[in-house]
Amino acid sequence: MPDPRLLLLIPAYNEERRIEPVLRDYAQFFGKNYSGKFQLVVVLNGCTDNTLGVVRRVAVEFPAVLRMLEFKEPIGKGGALIEGLKLASFGDLIGYVDADGATPPHAFLELVRHLGDADCVVGSRWLLDSVIHQSQTGNRRFASRVFHAIVQLFFRLNIHDTQCGAKVMKREVVEKVHPFLRIADMAFDINLLVALKRAGYRIREVPTEWTDKAGSKVALFRSSLTMFLSVVRIRLIYSPFYKWLRPLRPLEGWIYKKLHQPRPLPGPDSEKRG
Repeated sequence: MPDPRLLLLIPAYNEERRIEPVLRDYAQFFGKNYSGKFQLVVVLNGCTDNTLGVVRRVAVEFPAVLRMLEFKEPIGKGGALIEGLKLASFGDLIGYVDADGATPPHAFLELVRHLGDADCVVGSRWLLDSVIHQSQTGNRRFASRVFHAIVQLFFRLNIHDTQCGAKVMKREVVEKVHPFLRIADMAFDINLLVALKRAGYRIREVPTEWTDKAGSKVALFRSSLTMFLSVVRIRLIYSPFYKWLRPLRPLEGWIYKKLHQPRPLPGPDSEKRG
């Protein structure tokens, strides 16, 4: 019996220098080691370099495996994943990884193999058996742990590593929680995990293999502040006070614009939570 159909999303913003070997490695590895249908979709998020040209070049070699979605304007990593997850019907399982290759193909396949009776598997860099070839800088590790403490205080997710860019879910789970995904920045993962938890789905966190890659485009202070604001917004969405904060929406949009970050997406489902 073949493996379930697998759709893998890679959000990409100006990744012309890093994404080509990643796409090649994933296409070749899953072609040899996965018996089910494997589809790799790159979601280009307002790229101003030649990322599109690189993806097209690799797609010529793997036309049955690789496709792309292009958005001319920046929509954020979360926005790119929200758009990519609309393709959930193409797979039985849907996952995503970062474009820099921090998670190698065999490590992502291990997440798929651990799904079992869980609804979502989260790769973790902070569990005892995780294999870290190159750690983050001290500043980024500190910011990560502070952010984790805030998330745990707000939501009690009991997940050691919410931000690892390697996750896989069942299709029906994605389709159920997709209307509640509104965070377009790097705090998208929190939005996703909170939506999964509130819907009663089972989340399994497993050790993964990971390498911090050079060339990160994350501005630590600005991104950390944006993620904090987005986490506060998620908390408010699920509070009875949210509807009273509607007059502050213009201020919210102004703050995200000043931080050069994509503002949270509006939607009727988020409004209903108030």
